[in-house]
Amino acid sequence: MEYKSAGPGHFRWVLVVWIAVIGAISYLDRVNISIAGHAITQEFHLSNPQLGLVFSAFTIGYMLFQIPGGWFADRYGPRKALTLGAIWWAVFTSLTASVPEGIAAALVAFWSVRFLLGVGESVMYPSSNRWLANWIPTAERGLANGIIFAGVGAGAAFTPPIIATIMLRYGWRASFHVCALLGILGGIIWLLLARNRPNQHPWVNKAEVDFIATGIEGRNPSNARPLPWSALFGSKDVWGLTFSYFCYGYTAYIFFTWFFIYLTTVRGLNLKTGSYYTMLPFIAMAVCSALGGLLSDAVSRRLGRRWGRCGVGVLGLGAASVFVAFGSLAHSASTASIILAGGAGALYISQSSYWSVSADLGGSSSGSLSGLMNMGAQCGSAITAVLTPVIAVHLGWAASFLVAAGFCVLGALAWLTVNPNQTLAPAEQPTRSA
Repeated sequence: MEYKSAGPGHFRWVLVVWIAVIGAISYLDRVNISIAGHAITQEFHLSNPQLGLVFSAFTIGYMLFQIPGGWFADRYGPRKALTLGAIWWAVFTSLTASVPEGIAAALVAFWSVRFLLGVGESVMYPSSNRWLANWIPTAERGLANGIIFAGVGAGAAFTPPIIATIMLRYGWRASFHVCALLGILGGIIWLLLARNRPNQHPWVNKAEVDFIATGIEGRNPSNARPLPWSALFGSKDVWGLTFSYFCYGYTAYIFFTWFFIYLTTVRGLNLKTGSYYTMLPFIAMAVCSALGGLLSDAVSRRLGRRWGRCGVGVLGLGAASVFVAFGSLAHSASTASIILAGGAGALYISQSSYWSVSADLGGSSSGSLSGLMNMGAQCGSAITAVLTPVIAVHLGWAASFLVAAGFCVLGALAWLTVNPNQTLAPAEQPTRSA
């Protein structure tokens, strides 16, 4: 039965919120190992650099399969892609906890399982962006992405206390099995709740379908042909966006991998206190992601998308560079945590800009384009997972954060090369401006 309403309904926002929930679960699955990392190193006699290799395994799998994951979402639809992805990453999260104690090749086992976890999670955000290109009018994409990526901050924020509590009572392995069950539940609900296009959903009224269709500027992805790969790889806007997101990913992943270990081993906090302080950057991410989306949409309506998307991107990364640099030099653990959390929040002010622009540019190929862009971020993430402890060993932890601050500056400058009003088209066709 079709949902009745006098005007356009708002069911699209229900699905936006559920994507944010699935994203939060996916971050439980990827961040849990940083909380359990100390217990794993003790049980399997691994060093911090070896643990860094385990951290990087996820990002390498996640990075390498971003484009295939985006293509899969473009080809088979985000409903199927995200459902299969959620089940996949639930299985490999559980298998992480199944590595037997005393195994001789523990490092290889952990690396392999985390790599395959990354492969499964690679469909998460290209799928959500492909769905968003079909369901969300251009003027609402900043807020929609802000809500979706608030799920990242929420998932990462609640990971430390949840994982630490389960670890203290039942051991680190039980915490991974709980995360796996949540992933399966999230995927099943998405399968039941979602559809690839608004006009396919029985709960979406015609007024909302028409509102969405008329609000999508440029090539409507619901009835447009996919772009050839040459249009994606030949665009300076795509490469500028990808390099900027590489810089973003380098900085962001420090918080997802090394921040808890930094607070507990360098700043001297115990497991419980460290888990609560580790929440601060992720709470800031959740709040600032939504605020950044609202700001991006508001400025875009008033001054145009160059200021609303690119300008907010420059603002977020520029502010993050300042917070991260000064936070690393703070003397007390509490002061450092608060300032560095400010840096994480500032970084996430720019988050919705990346995904809004990639949806605007890519249209029917927004899954593939955002997969390429996110591959850049994950390349940065893989590098920081391995490089951060190396820099810390030779130059100190402050130097590790200062390098990240430098990448924020480069990422902000790269936004200046991106034209958010451009709509990609095959080389033989004229390019339209939105």
